[in-house]
Amino acid sequence: MTRAVQNPITEKVKASLKRRHRKEASFKWFGRMAVALGFFLVFALLADITSKSLPAFHQYWVKLDIEYRSDWLKINSDDAKGFAKANYRKVFKRSVYLAYPDVKKRRDKKSLFKLFSSNAEFTIKDHLIENPHDLGKNIAIWVRMDDDIDSYLKENLPNGQLSSRINQKQADWVVILKQQGRIEKRFNFSFFTHSDSREPELAGIRGAFTGTLLTMLVTLLLSFPLGVAAAIYLEEFAPKNRWTDIIEVNINNLAAVPSIIFGLLGLAVIINIFGLPRSAPLVGGIVLSLMTLPTIIIASRASIKAVPPSIREAALGIGASKTQMAFSHVLPMAMPGILTGTIIGLAQALGETAPLLMIGMVAFIVDIPGSVTDAATVLPVQIFLWADSPERAFLAKTSAAILVLLVFLFVMNMSASLLRQKFEKNK
Repeated sequence: MTRAVQNPITEKVKASLKRRHRKEASFKWFGRMAVALGFFLVFALLADITSKSLPAFHQYWVKLDIEYRSDWLKINSDDAKGFAKANYRKVFKRSVYLAYPDVKKRRDKKSLFKLFSSNAEFTIKDHLIENPHDLGKNIAIWVRMDDDIDSYLKENLPNGQLSSRINQKQADWVVILKQQGRIEKRFNFSFFTHSDSREPELAGIRGAFTGTLLTMLVTLLLSFPLGVAAAIYLEEFAPKNRWTDIIEVNINNLAAVPSIIFGLLGLAVIINIFGLPRSAPLVGGIVLSLMTLPTIIIASRASIKAVPPSIREAALGIGASKTQMAFSHVLPMAMPGILTGTIIGLAQALGETAPLLMIGMVAFIVDIPGSVTDAATVLPVQIFLWADSPERAFLAKTSAAILVLLVFLFVMNMSASLLRQKFEKNK
């Protein structure tokens, strides 16, 4: 009789277990699919960015025979100052005319000179200044090709096939130059050594990268010590009353404020009231510090709170003061979590564009900043400017700059991981 009562109950339990196991298996399957989908989307995004950025890392150059004739330059070998002021544009044009004597029409000449970068005459100038003994000689000089011709060659179209930005004669001239062995593909070092330019073939990220480093340095120097000090005070020293509750609520609310509000604050207060220079990494770093502080404070407080109370009791029990306990015992144990929060905050600041647009870091700046008070831009803003440019060659530059920004972020995270491991070993 007991078996008859227990059998239905046993069957119900077994059926319930089967349903639960099926639900658990389904949940695991959905979880794995979600993780796999996330990895696939990230991989697809990186693959797309990388494929689009590859053309930016190489560039086509063309070899020209340049006649350094003194009557064209209007200088002589003894005139040292004249080399810098000579008429190199005339030398460049006359040399091209000699190479293409059949080009007579004005329109054809204009198309011919569009094969070469606007920087060609400066390349010719730099060569003669470095080699003054070449005055009066016919020298083969490698110059950059124009961005439209460079993009055309990177498309790997069949010889003579037209692209949307070049005409038939330009395509024929390119074919002849390739047959003569006068076109060469080189690694584009200028992408890393040059600053921004209106010409895509000359544009680089050095100025924006330097501005990013200076801005992040200011952000780190301001936000890290202030954020950690505020977290230690609120957790270890501040009395629990209405005022500290208001401060904690405001810190949590500031973490959710849109970043452009901090840009407006920087424009209204830091620039207009305190008179700091626009477009400077100093101002950008202060604005990003204000935006990053709540994140660092919240993460630091959570890390400090996670330190076992026994550590505090043991330190106080052997005669340490409260300050010694906080800085010599609690802070070292909380440092791995504090570093994680700091890197999260800096990574957020690294990709910000809106607050920096408000303080003028969107300006076209060619010079490389030498200090935190010089005019500068940053990589996210540079990416924004290039993405908005109509020239086709800027598409590859934009993707390449995004890759550099991702590598910069990866290096930051790796540095934080190494520091975290070091502090964890020293516990």
